[in-house]
Amino acid sequence: MIAVVGGAGYIGSHTVKYLIEQDEQVVVFDNLSTGHRECVPVELPFVKGDLASIENLHNFFAQYPNIHTVIHFAAYAYVGESVVEPAKYYRNNLINTVNLLDAMLAHNVKNIVFSSTCATYGNPISLPITEEHPQKPINPYGRTKLMMEQLMEDYSAAYGFNYAALRYFNAAGASEDSSIGEWHEPESHLIPLVLDVALEKSNSINVFGSDFDTPDGTCVRDYIHVTDLADAHYKAAQYLMKERKNIKLNLANGEGYSNLEIIQMVEEVTGKQVTYQLTDRRPGDPGHLIGCADKAMEVIQWKPKYELKQIIESAWKWHQKKFGGTV
Repeated sequence: MIAVVGGAGYIGSHTVKYLIEQDEQVVVFDNLSTGHRECVPVELPFVKGDLASIENLHNFFAQYPNIHTVIHFAAYAYVGESVVEPAKYYRNNLINTVNLLDAMLAHNVKNIVFSSTCATYGNPISLPITEEHPQKPINPYGRTKLMMEQLMEDYSAAYGFNYAALRYFNAAGASEDSSIGEWHEPESHLIPLVLDVALEKSNSINVFGSDFDTPDGTCVRDYIHVTDLADAHYKAAQYLMKERKNIKLNLANGEGYSNLEIIQMVEEVTGKQVTYQLTDRRPGDPGHLIGCADKAMEVIQWKPKYELKQIIESAWKWHQKKFGGTV
């Protein structure tokens, strides 16, 4: 059985869906602080619990003694918020991961797939970013994720844990059947915010920064479909079970798109005009983030299937269904 911690969240729920489609036994652990219960199939074992509670964790692993692998998504992930509220991020992302690993150790669960991030690299010194790129995060969010990687490395050396740190770039899109999609409250990610304007949920969108060293002055990011990410988590879990070796892998498409190019693609897909305003940069935002996923292709035979237009088409279809009253 695979335990998906944070399985009611955006990437977590898509991974749960994907694991079920691969005939895996799955149980979800989530405190529902940012996730949504309705994103997890009602028939699936679900435990509402918090990583801050040692008791919750021990009860969870005692209740499901056949868990062999944990996939860990439970973390805060807003760069801007981490700059103004670092204590919140160190407590939830780092300290609560210690609690999770200790509970796993106590119940002899030795495999963990962990959602890390390209934010551990900081400002790139070369593009595309490979796993050998120096990790020098420039915001508290990225620093907590790097510390989580280091924490797992130390636990692995001392206690025989096997871990996969998956450093992914910008998750986007929705499931092909539009049953689940990207749903944050509040929403801070570019594609759903642009879709809000296309759907006339909002009047315009702010584009943060127009003076980056990029072709049009706005941030360039590498977008990866959430189902491609789910596939990588599944393949990484299989690898840990079979090989018993630690891996650190980038998950990326290898293509960069600026904020303005995303807006243009949304206009093309939706047929709607998107009004936007150029505003000041946000603290902690690098200009370019483009990843190289060659190692993931080699080690776990993973390759992304979705290109940017398909990503936005899937997101738009779900967005209309969820927020526009269409099916």
